[in-house]
Amino acid sequence: MTETFDLWMFLAGLGIFLFGIYMMEESIRLLSGRAFKGLIRRYTATPLKGILTGSVSTAVLQSSSAVSLMVLAFVGAGLMSLVNAIAVMMGAKIGTTMTAWIVAVFGFRFSIEAFALPLIGIGGLGLILLSKSPRYVNISKLLVAFGFLFHGLDFMKTSVEDLAAVFDFSTLPELGLWVYLLAGLIMTAIMQSSSATIAIVLTMIFSGVIVFSEGAAMVIGANIGTTVTVMLGSIGGIPAKRQAAVSQLLFVTSTALIAFILLPVLLWLILDLFGFADQPVLGLALFHTVFNVLGVVLFYPFIPAFGKYMERIIPEKKEKIAIYIDKTSPEVPEAAVVAIHREVINLMYLSIGFITKLYGVITEPEMRLKASKIGYPQIEQLHAEIFEYYSRMLGHELSEEEAKRLEGYVRASRSIMNATRNFYELHVQVDSLTQEESSFMQDAHREILSRIKDIEQVVQTVVSDDIDERHTGLLNSTFFSVEEGDKEFIANCASGIARGNIKENEITRLLMINRLVTQSLRMLVLSMQALMYKHEE
Repeated sequence: MTETFDLWMFLAGLGIFLFGIYMMEESIRLLSGRAFKGLIRRYTATPLKGILTGSVSTAVLQSSSAVSLMVLAFVGAGLMSLVNAIAVMMGAKIGTTMTAWIVAVFGFRFSIEAFALPLIGIGGLGLILLSKSPRYVNISKLLVAFGFLFHGLDFMKTSVEDLAAVFDFSTLPELGLWVYLLAGLIMTAIMQSSSATIAIVLTMIFSGVIVFSEGAAMVIGANIGTTVTVMLGSIGGIPAKRQAAVSQLLFVTSTALIAFILLPVLLWLILDLFGFADQPVLGLALFHTVFNVLGVVLFYPFIPAFGKYMERIIPEKKEKIAIYIDKTSPEVPEAAVVAIHREVINLMYLSIGFITKLYGVITEPEMRLKASKIGYPQIEQLHAEIFEYYSRMLGHELSEEEAKRLEGYVRASRSIMNATRNFYELHVQVDSLTQEESSFMQDAHREILSRIKDIEQVVQTVVSDDIDERHTGLLNSTFFSVEEGDKEFIANCASGIARGNIKENEITRLLMINRLVTQSLRMLVLSMQALMYKHEE
């Protein structure tokens, strides 16, 4: 019986493989929740830590694009510096090589059906029988995902083997390796998955359709193709996001160019020196890792300079955020005190918008629109502009009343900034409460968000109504509510310990979070009280 290439089997295999990759990413993301976001933000203080974090996160999430898009979001929100973002995305390129190793080791060295079908069967039964537990549902989904991944690979391998049996590829004209590089790039850009491209390349090498050097060129092209997703994700973003995306593009294309130029050396290293000539599938997985590590090693010393270069070619527009003090001369104290009063109220409004956006409790459409354009650096910048304006005012003669009002307004500005910084730094810890199995910790998380949301509503009321002495009663009752919320939270913690709903080693963490939340809410209320008293306009 003559074997023929079954195109539909190949496409079905590719579809099942991609669906397996998608399910795997989704299930791991849901299992880890926001833990990886916290990991990426917390452990990127230096370029080396950023590279390690990017590698580990991508190896676990099995998606360099997902990690890179997450990094773009952090950069856009002002939660991560450009240098750290570049380092994390460099590390992601190393982490993404884990997929090639999984496919190479398990997909070609063992009987795929021996474990693919059991994984699908056990995982599928788990989805039905354990449907009441989100955690076990996602574990079951992960098993099904791995089963689909290898089952799809088996279909692709079978169809390509049939093609190799009926067609002599040695009769094709000699194509330059750059054609294979371009093919890998286009395939990855279309499928939005370098993992799928590399799986196809591994299958073709295993079946003898292409030789090792051609497969290596396609893998280099696949690496470049992954930048398409990141570049699309940066369209319409602020300059910082575009800087991060372009830096990823330049790093990846430069690494690819170096690897392509050094391809004969790398092939000798993998096939001859390391002895993978008889194991080309594993050799290609090693090649994928080696050239990505090589790129990171070469670029590592230049990461800070690379970041500065990006900032130079895609400059950040340093627009003044101030609305009132920018239009008022500090040489006229009567007008300047009024301007600084209004600017601190603007700082309050933007800060509470940033905080509620960060914690996901923002409600007012107008505030949501303004907050979408404001990150932590902009809040810091406005605070600095207010203090600089205040310093210039001190060089001019002020009445006793003006000096008293001015001091109160600047103190309010400092308190707003301190509260914003506290909430900014506390976000990861508060967010981590959602990852706990304990319903008590989940309730504590909801209670903290509720208290933040209450403050947003008070700020909306007093700011939209031009804050003054009329709001004395509202702000006094709000301060009382903050204190009561503190007492209630502590009482709940004590009750939780007594009933065994919370572990003793978790109580300190909760109480420290509550202390900073309460302290920050107090500062916001006291700032609004200081802003009630206006200078004669």
